[in-house]
Amino acid sequence: MIAVDTSSLSRFFDGSQDRSIGVLRDALRAGIAVLPPIVLTELLSNDRLSLEAQIAIKDLPLLPLREAYWERAGTLRASLLRAGHKAKLADCLIAQSCIDSAAPLITYDRDFRHFAAAGLRLL
Repeated sequence: MIAVDTSSLSRFFDGSQDRSIGVLRDALRAGIAVLPPIVLTELLSNDRLSLEAQIAIKDLPLLPLREAYWERAGTLRASLLRAGHKAKLADCLIAQSCIDSAAPLITYDRDFRHFAAAGLRLL
């Protein structure tokens, strides 16, 4: 299973072409692409998202939220903030759901690199 971030799916639907989009396309074709729940919310918040994209997004499975997820996400965010890193709440929620499920994340957002020390694998 490979988790997909908002930045990657947005580029995919915009028609971008690069190595990460190729990995995303392969994951979609293989049926192993999954969404952290907050990514679903972020994507569906786009008021210019096409109906076709909305349908495709809603068909993707979501990563499960494990017991004590919210506590772990809060602790993760606090540790990054203490270390002087950027730690947006949405990014922390995405990272924690990926870490809990051992799912690597396809993203273009460089802020996720700070989560690698906590166990987030980036593609």
